[in-house]
Amino acid sequence: MISSDDLHFFSTVAASESLTNAARTLGVTPSAVTQRLQQLEQRLHVHLINRSGRHITLTDEGALLAERGRQLLEELSSLNDMMGFRRGVVSGHLKILAPMGFGRRYVAPAAAAFQEQHPNTTLSLSLSESPWQMSDASWDLLIHVGELRDSSLVVRTLAPNDRIVCASPRYVQEHGMPTHPEELRSHNCIALRENNEDVTLWRFIHVGRNELVNIRIEPRVTSNNGEITRIWALAGMGVIMRSEWHVADDIKAGRLVSLLDGWQPPSANIVVLMHSRDERAARIQGFLKILSSALTPPPWRSVSEESRQK
Repeated sequence: MISSDDLHFFSTVAASESLTNAARTLGVTPSAVTQRLQQLEQRLHVHLINRSGRHITLTDEGALLAERGRQLLEELSSLNDMMGFRRGVVSGHLKILAPMGFGRRYVAPAAAAFQEQHPNTTLSLSLSESPWQMSDASWDLLIHVGELRDSSLVVRTLAPNDRIVCASPRYVQEHGMPTHPEELRSHNCIALRENNEDVTLWRFIHVGRNELVNIRIEPRVTSNNGEITRIWALAGMGVIMRSEWHVADDIKAGRLVSLLDGWQPPSANIVVLMHSRDERAARIQGFLKILSSALTPPPWRSVSEESRQK
């Protein structure tokens, strides 16, 4: 006999490159994954995976179980959603993946409100500096900030979000105020490594003249954490390019100063990505309603344009 819990477990294993990655997604130890997998194979009297070093591949039986199991889980989830919706109840398990900083500030409170409003649901929120490296099986919703790679996923924009080049008043006093992107070559720039982007290529468009300028910075310091780059900028270490949502409060309070008046980097809108098979699920629509409400109007847009340009 095989249960829906078995199918959920094996779908995670099948979508992972290794048992260690599967354990990380499931939130258990690798030994626990190995033990449960062996028990499943013993009950079914088949081998489900082949182990080659640290990597795993599916046997023919494993591939069959993964594919048919996925279909059964989708059908079961859809049926549960429809039955719950008819009763006015939102149920099921919702898996959300979001960037570290934005997830802490905005997604986590929305997740808490969703679970309180829909107590028949369970929810997991994973925060990552590199969400695109996570397996598709590990999330139902992926919150993304910034430019979007080519994707067959369903995309919905949640809120507008600009990128802002800024530095502390102390840094500007000591190093001068750049007025053209080319001048950044002689400044201490701080780069954020995220989403496999080319972090040293900074792009700009002049709002009035429709002029495009791309420059290659030579950062003195880099980090894969946006909050660290913000802290470094506040300490006067250099110039950062950060999302509006992250630095708007600092600019309003005068802790950071917006640079390059008239020049705008590409926007970094807040979007959510969904698998087409899941977009109509009641739990997904219920959560998006709460998150969209929290981001409308965007909290960071309470900062006036005048404040942002000072």
